[in-house]
Amino acid sequence: MHFEISVDIAAAPETVWNLLKDVERWPEMTASIDRVEILDRPFGLSSRARVQQPKIPAAVWTVTAFTENETFTWESRSPGVTTTAVHDITPAPNGATVRLTLDQKGPLAPLFALLLGRLSRRYVTMEAHGLKAKAETP
Repeated sequence: MHFEISVDIAAAPETVWNLLKDVERWPEMTASIDRVEILDRPFGLSSRARVQQPKIPAAVWTVTAFTENETFTWESRSPGVTTTAVHDITPAPNGATVRLTLDQKGPLAPLFALLLGRLSRRYVTMEAHGLKAKAETP
């Protein structure tokens, strides 16, 4: 399964980045996240975080790529499927563009897509729009 969404945000890229990398505060931006606990501080390359979402078992995500003020990628593994999420910020004429990508690979990925694909796409969309709303709030 592959899903991608981009949103234009009328806020400085640094503002958007600071909200995006503050993963423990994501529940304040979106109902798709109940709780995030950083397991390795500071948050950056190789950090792990436990993410609890409604209707989905808690998962531990490991940061596999991290470029300050630009992007981070993290990955969660469960038997038969690896889920990768990319969070990219690029400067735009009126602020920033954020691109969120979710990919699932592995022998059970088609089953996960069938069972949770719609919910996963909904959650990523909620996260993008929640970030936009929070960043654009004075």
